[in-house]
Order: sequence, then C-alpha cells, then structure tokens
Amino acid sequence: MAAVATAGLLVGVCLTGCSEGTGVAEDARAAAGADGVEVLHRAAATLRRAGSAKARTSMEMATGGTRVTVRGEGVYDFELRRGRLKVLLPPDPAGADEHRPITELLAPGALFMKNRGAGVPADKWVRVDTATLSDGNLVTGGATDPYVAAELLRGARTASYVGRTEFAGTAVRHYRGTADLGVAASSAPKADRDALKAAAKGFATARVPFDAYLDEQGRLRKVRHRFSFVNGQHKGTVAVASTTLLYDFGVAVDVRLPESADIFAGKIAE
Repeated sequence: MAAVATAGLLVGVCLTGCSEGTGVAEDARAAAGADGVEVLHRAAATLRRAGSAKARTSMEMATGGTRVTVRGEGVYDFELRRGRLKVLLPPDPAGADEHRPITELLAPGALFMKNRGAGVPADKWVRVDTATLSDGNLVTGGATDPYVAAELLRGARTASYVGRTEFAGTAVRHYRGTADLGVAASSAPKADRDALKAAAKGFATARVPFDAYLDEQGRLRKVRHRFSFVNGQHKGTVAVASTTLLYDFGVAVDVRLPESADIFAGKIAE
C-alpha cells in the first residue's frame, strides 16, 4: 500500500517584552512550577493567534553506529493549518549522490510529498493519510508538523522551569518536561486526534520528553521532542530527536494543496 511504502521512506533512511520587575516575578512563579504546564498547554492556541511563521526542522537518529540528520525548512500557516517544507535527506552511507530535496505539504490529517522517487513521476504528488501511519507522521515525514509539535505540549504532565535564555536574539523561557501522547490526543482538535492516537499506540512508549522555549508572548520558538519506537529488524528501541524552530511570525504564507489529478494513484516502490 502507498501509506506503508511511504511510512518506510524516512524511517528507513534515519531508522514585546515585559519590564524587568515583571519578568522576575513571572520567573519566580515559573520556577515554583505554578504555571509551567498551563503555559505549555496554551502553546498551540497561541501559535494560531500568531498567524504564521517560518520554520526549520531537524530529525536525528543514531543507527548502526552512525548518526544521521534530516533537515527541513519552510513556512507554516497556523490559522489554516497548512505548511510547506523542503526536506533534505542525508547522503547514503555508501557515499552515493545526495538525494533530491523532497517538497512536503502539511495539512490536517494529510501529508503530500513531491520528488518522492521510487516510481513516482516527477510531476506527481504522493498523499498519505497521517492517521494510517503507526507514528501519526511525527517521524515518518522526516519532520514533525510544527503545529502538531505544539499540540503535543497539550499532553504535558510535568514541566520544570529551567531558566531564561536567548534564541535568535529573542529572550525565551526554557521548560523541560514529559508529555503523554494519549493525553495530547484527547485534548487535540478533531483534525489531529486520530494521528496522535495512532502515535500513542505505535511508539514504544507514549511518554515523550521535551524541551520547549517560549518567548514573552507565549509563542513557541523552539521545541525538541524525543520519541522512541521499536525497531523490528534489530529487536530494540530506537530514539529519534525532532526539533522545530519558529521565527519571523506574521510572514506571508500561501500553501495550495494539490488537485486530485496531480496526486499519484499508482503503486509506490519499496
């Protein structure tokens, strides 16, 4: 099936500020753990109010003694829940030519990919229903959907305030904790619920450690999730670290999903 073949694509490759006094007071409350979880639960809603942003993603996995990283860059419209990323796969370990960049379009419940290769015509898109993937597309596409990355924080069960730091010249607050995929799924909008439920069942554990960095407006600037899934070939658990960076909020975004005639309907080669 197309979804099964697609699921192996990348998993196979990489198996305005406040016054100083106000900031101090808020830091004190955060350090006491009074509002860290609550702030993180609001991260996705805050992004929707922000409208849009540019995004950079990376996904790292160590396999066979080699650490590989898949990188992405693009834009995301949080109101329409649509994004566009150009994803770069690492060169083959054997030293083969680098892979062509894959263009990915992200939408509620769906992932569209172009330059998929493996028997797909160059002018066609591959569409995958994310709820059919065992990881809910948190890992398969080589990049976690930026909005879903924020939605995962709805499942935060614990969060400790690490301190203030700086990201790309912007002051941010750093929180570290653990999210539960099942709780995130039950709290997420209907469009994301099935994919997150699939991920809660498909990963080795539903507990997802994270580090999240929010600016003074509560906007998520950086989040790093660490997923674990079972590697059937090596009968072990593989850890995947997914990082999303958000910046240039309010940027113009125009993401148009493919027409049905432009979507590949044939069999995808393994």
